Amino acid sequence: MKKRITIYTDGACSGNPGKGGWGALLMYGNQTREVSGYDPATTNNRMELTAAIEAIEALKEPCIVDIYSDSAYLVNAMNQGWLKRWTNNNWKTAAKKSVENIDLWKKILKLVTLHEVTFHKVKGHSDNPYNNRCDELARQAIKNNS
Repeated sequence: MKKRITIYTDGACSGNPGKGGWGALLMYGNQTREVSGYDPATTNNRMELTAAIEAIEALKEPCIVDIYSDSAYLVNAMNQGWLKRWTNNNWKTAAKKSVENIDLWKKILKLVTLHEVTFHKVKGHSDNPYNNRCDELARQAIKNNS
């Protein structure tokens, strides 16, 4: 039986583009693992996607995963069929423009085939302690590298 993992993610950017950080909490039973990272030149959306990628990549076996993110960009692309349309349209948006962050979207596509992943939208900078902790991790990563 697959393990059920809860993941919270967040990305942050100091300037957009600018220095970026990401943070994630992985929770299984009563265990919690924190992961975070830094990019010297990035965007907020790239950090949101990177947080999800890094968190899923930290899993050591196929799992049932619930990802909670305050990024409408990430959650809507997964839940509203944007990603499927982009791949069907050769990575073009409805406006016939190239999709941004194709490299990261391709990684996410691969990862969601390895795990059973459900994406959930949470309100950012609100009263969710897990989302707030991910925001702290992301901002701390920027601060530690500035």
